[in-house]
Amino acid sequence: MQKSHGFAAPGYEGVLDLFEAFLADDPEYSAQMSAYRDGEKVVDLVGGPHITAGTITGVYSVSKGVAALVISLLVQDGLLDLDRTVAHYWPEFGVHGKDRLLVREALSHQAGLMGVEGGFALDEFHTAQAAEKIAAAMPSWRPGSCFGYHALTIGILMEELCRRVSGTSLQSIYDHRIRNAHGIEFFLGLPEELEPRYRDVLYDIDPGQPWLDPLSLAGLNSNAAVSSIMELPNIQVVRAAGMSAAGGVGTAEGLARLYAAVTTGVDGGAPLLTPETVGTMTQEQVWGLDRSSGLDNAFAVVFMKPHPSRSFGSHRAFGHEGASAALGFADPAYGLGFGYVPRRAEDGRTPGKAHRLASAVRCSAATLP
Repeated sequence: MQKSHGFAAPGYEGVLDLFEAFLADDPEYSAQMSAYRDGEKVVDLVGGPHITAGTITGVYSVSKGVAALVISLLVQDGLLDLDRTVAHYWPEFGVHGKDRLLVREALSHQAGLMGVEGGFALDEFHTAQAAEKIAAAMPSWRPGSCFGYHALTIGILMEELCRRVSGTSLQSIYDHRIRNAHGIEFFLGLPEELEPRYRDVLYDIDPGQPWLDPLSLAGLNSNAAVSSIMELPNIQVVRAAGMSAAGGVGTAEGLARLYAAVTTGVDGGAPLLTPETVGTMTQEQVWGLDRSSGLDNAFAVVFMKPHPSRSFGSHRAFGHEGASAALGFADPAYGLGFGYVPRRAEDGRTPGKAHRLASAVRCSAATLP
């Protein structure tokens, strides 16, 4: 008997079977997953005791991929040129050797600006004040010489560039041109009336974790006034502001629909992004050992790219994973938009549950006309 709720279209039974196996293996497992192919929903499943189809919860860095879709629109509109320097748009930024840093380098984690000593207040991340701190900062390495994941500050960079070239906030453009226009249940700024649907991300903290030096690269990367970045979306001021690096909240169906809307279109409509824009934004910029974590990573302009440790899609796929192992991506090679949102944080990367489900969706799509 099916434990989950929802459906898998004919040909996608293997996805349903895998999701059901996860539920059978762990009675506490609770997650949503959804997939669109060529603009049509082909899988929409939810299961477990701690989540429903209507549950909105946090997805951490999945938010970066969503925010990057706004950056993609600015590039497509001709407002932002990836091969201009950041200082061209933001003159105050061009100090301490940052004057030659290109937009594409800054937005692929090459700026050396993973945080600032003293950190940021929780209500500061989405403001011009946070941008002023970043603009004045000395990079930790020569900009453009290597890459290291800017866990929180890449959101500040995206938001300030958006303000500089459009005159409005990234969150406002997202709402008006993407979310509202396509009926997407993913939010960079959760409206107060939807707060009753929000449920905290559940996670465990290892009490034996070693002290994190706030002045180490890892410490700068966790540059928020919290004991753990896992707290972030569970704090109302963070999700209300829609902090674009880690404060987005929503559903798996919302993520899948979002990535479908921008690449294939939904409801018979045209895709929001042209193939040329998708190609420009999703070409890999860096790959190798991350200067911050020492792990392997691969990035396009903001978006994560598949590689052996994150094999969520074909070489053309792009999206982002979050600290909870939530995942949202598009795979133009298969016409897919995909979303996965667990209620409890779990292991990400390959072979995590999200990646196994993504593989099952691709396998089904590859065998269907």
